[in-house]
Amino acid sequence: MSTKVAVVTGSNKGIGLAIVKALCQQFEGVVYVTARDIGRGKETVETLVSEGLKPMFHQLDINDLSSITAAAAYFKDKYGGVDILVNNAGIAFKEADTTPFAVQAEVTLKTNFFATRDMLTHFLPLVKTGGRVVNISSFVGSRTLNQCSPALQERFRSEDLSEEELVGLMQRFVEETKKDEHKKGGWPNTAYGVSKTGVTALSFILARRLSRERHGDKILLNACCPGWVRTDMAGTKAPKSPEEGAETPVYLALLPPDANQPHGQFVSDKHVQPW
Repeated sequence: MSTKVAVVTGSNKGIGLAIVKALCQQFEGVVYVTARDIGRGKETVETLVSEGLKPMFHQLDINDLSSITAAAAYFKDKYGGVDILVNNAGIAFKEADTTPFAVQAEVTLKTNFFATRDMLTHFLPLVKTGGRVVNISSFVGSRTLNQCSPALQERFRSEDLSEEELVGLMQRFVEETKKDEHKKGGWPNTAYGVSKTGVTALSFILARRLSRERHGDKILLNACCPGWVRTDMAGTKAPKSPEEGAETPVYLALLPPDANQPHGQFVSDKHVQPW
């Protein structure tokens, strides 16, 4: 029997690290810490090993396409693919940040939406039969959707929204922020929120594609909200610990082999949420 493998992006700290820890304890397979910075990633692995866990490390910068393709080739060659993929890597500007909104929009969407999409483009074909894919999104994305124009809401919620159309909508948001016309275009004033609306919508599109093209493979793909978690990104006032934030992503990553749902859903606190 081939070795099972789990890959968590952006997992040298915060929620990603808490997901790795939980998977090391609960998943019967090899768990990979991935990070942009090799030094920080290896340091994280050493700390976990000193705690009695046995993770591995592979460099992975989701903003670097050559890093994604190199990692994809590694997991295909060494393991024949991956069993669990958790797309956790993401960024958020602080509310007090004075960076121009158009720059925040471009930078935030580049990582949170476009780079996450690149990960899925290259790794989804590697997901093995019975695999689990978890995309870390946010309740902020759902809230943002409800603040979009009715026309945008209709497209984001549509079952016939294609990946190409979604990419076009995300690009349109970035372009409209450059001209300060995004509000006129029906968008609210939150780059992070729009990026996570995109991640959730992309998750639904890809889940529908899996159901059509790989129905017999029983792969389950979902987006989830870890909640408001105390991390470098969210700050110290958040109510949840990273371990509590990891609960729903880990629950989705470890859905039992005979499960056929949730699939193509947005999940928070282990419950499917309306979209």
